[in-house]
Amino acid sequence: MKRVSYEDIEALIEGAAILGTGGGGDREFGLAILKNDVRRKREWKLVGPSEVPNNSLVVSGGIMGSVKALKEKSVEEIVEKWEEDFELLNVTKVMERYLGRKIDYFVPFEIGCLNTPVIMTLCSRMDIPMVDGDALGRAAPETQMTSFIGHGIRLCPMPLIDASKNLIVVDSDDIFLPDEIGRWLITRSGQMGANNHYPMTGEQLKKAVIPNTVTKAIELGYRILSSKPEDVPHVVADFMNGKILIKGRVSSIEEEDRGGFFFKYAFIDDGKHTVKITIKNEYMMARYDEDVATIFPDMIMVLSEEGKGVMSTDLVEGMEVTVIVAPAHERLREAVRDPLGKIAMSSKRFGEEVEYMELEKLLNERGIQI
Repeated sequence: MKRVSYEDIEALIEGAAILGTGGGGDREFGLAILKNDVRRKREWKLVGPSEVPNNSLVVSGGIMGSVKALKEKSVEEIVEKWEEDFELLNVTKVMERYLGRKIDYFVPFEIGCLNTPVIMTLCSRMDIPMVDGDALGRAAPETQMTSFIGHGIRLCPMPLIDASKNLIVVDSDDIFLPDEIGRWLITRSGQMGANNHYPMTGEQLKKAVIPNTVTKAIELGYRILSSKPEDVPHVVADFMNGKILIKGRVSSIEEEDRGGFFFKYAFIDDGKHTVKITIKNEYMMARYDEDVATIFPDMIMVLSEEGKGVMSTDLVEGMEVTVIVAPAHERLREAVRDPLGKIAMSSKRFGEEVEYMELEKLLNERGIQI
């Protein structure tokens, strides 16, 4: 077991902003959570997946809400309110009652500037370790889009609560129903809530989790902080075993906030080529001119001129950006090849009709030279 130090905060946020692939919450929110913990002298215990005993109870979860809706909240007010009434802690207590035992470890649902720090503060308040890993190694818009579901771990039961303390416990084998009910609840009452899901044993965790992603975010963050802004795209591409797809200007944007999701199509032009990114909270698919170049769960990361990860809600016309694509962790790719995982992560979920193909094969078979 180790601890995330107070000195790691900035690096963690910088790394998570990029690994979050456009979602996962913005840096202001994450920084507010962690700085509040520092003021209150909380500690963040971190344990590697291999250290978790096989018979332990591990649960995942996080904050639910449209990226755009979360950005419209006052983070200071929310974080201060959490000292008296923390939705994620409340719903975790519901999960313990439902399962009839204490949760031993908590694993983040995703890597992101909100949904990683919020699990850190939850675990600190519960005095349990957080697993160094998550369900994706990136962020994703829907609850069933995980490595867990493609490795035989049941999503339910899923208790969820909104800011008005409305509580629902979903227990269903329909993999889409939990997320749909969650979106209905948060859309109906303030656009923000919290959930728990994917209860599992330590043995199951070891086979399904994307490992060491918290320390990976911190390491990436330190590399970024020690680099010149103009060098960051190459630093990120090398670190992620990825490629720079395009460096250009956001020429146009189409967007819509619908049903608890933020949909957007962003077009980036370098004068010779155009990249179209399909966004459903996160960056989900990229076309290079007319050819599909990257499909979820493989990663699309957008960097600003300053070398910072760009949230999908922050993309605006005229912005100069660099788009980097990189392979998902092999364990997540295994999940998307599983029959249930294939359904859970289908491109139909983000408005496309494209079969998943690995990034490397797409670039090679379609002759995309970048």
